[in-house]
Amino acid sequence: MRARQLEVFRMVMRCGTITSAARALNVSQPALSQILLHTEDELGLKLFQRVKGRLIPTPEAEELFPEVDRLFGDLAGLRRRAQDLRLGKSGVVRLAASAPPSLSLVPEALRHFRAAHADIRILSFVVPAEVIVVMIDRGDAGLGIAMTDQTIPLIDTEIIGHTQIVCVLPVGHALAQRDAIDAADLVGETLISYRAESLPGQLLRDALGREGVPFQPEIEIDVSIIALAFVQQGLGIAIVDGLLPWHSFPGLVTRPFRPSVALPLCLLTSARRPLSRNHELLRDHLRRACSELGLTVPGASKA
Repeated sequence: MRARQLEVFRMVMRCGTITSAARALNVSQPALSQILLHTEDELGLKLFQRVKGRLIPTPEAEELFPEVDRLFGDLAGLRRRAQDLRLGKSGVVRLAASAPPSLSLVPEALRHFRAAHADIRILSFVVPAEVIVVMIDRGDAGLGIAMTDQTIPLIDTEIIGHTQIVCVLPVGHALAQRDAIDAADLVGETLISYRAESLPGQLLRDALGREGVPFQPEIEIDVSIIALAFVQQGLGIAIVDGLLPWHSFPGLVTRPFRPSVALPLCLLTSARRPLSRNHELLRDHLRRACSELGLTVPGASKA
């Protein structure tokens, strides 16, 4: 039985007459009768007996009706679900992000996203950039956010902003009295910063090299949040991304770092799998949050 046949059979069972069923479905009586006869022919069963102008369901019809009613309800639910997905009223989004944006950009975006689409479930993953790529490629995440603009096979990369490298120091450190920290100020200090082979490490090495200062962290880290406890314990000063809300952590001060070094903030998506409507909505909120946080870069583009 096709969807229309289910609908007609169900309505006739409920109304008891062709006239009432046709009125409820807003179709002509002859058209409804034809659908009903065609349904009986296809099933090879008599569904109704006509007695004194009324349709009396046969035992076969009575037995079929609960199942048809359930199927019709499921079909109506499927239609509502599809409409909700189209309007962004239900479903799920899967977002994988590295730690810095997960503590800054992502909460800002999700705050607005939840206000507009409270029925959508959010699965948020905080993982390294290389894991984000694997998750997107496998379909385990629909969107990724990482501080990398490197070309990755089968991954589309959209630069939505940049964050500046900053210097994070203990409150009582002598350099904390300065308005900004220069490359030359790092000489003689215990430096906490990125591994040399990482993108931030490469950018810092090039920038400091132009100033005649070698980039040689005594304490190497993979992600900036690791520097938090190290700096708080007085192990050194950190040259890390300014995306994290460093001001909210006790015992720390943040100063601009010179020369200026900017890290790209990128949206990662699959190049071979289209985004769902819900993921498109979340992507828009992430872009908007980037702008509201002052991270948007004119001419941001895909890498």
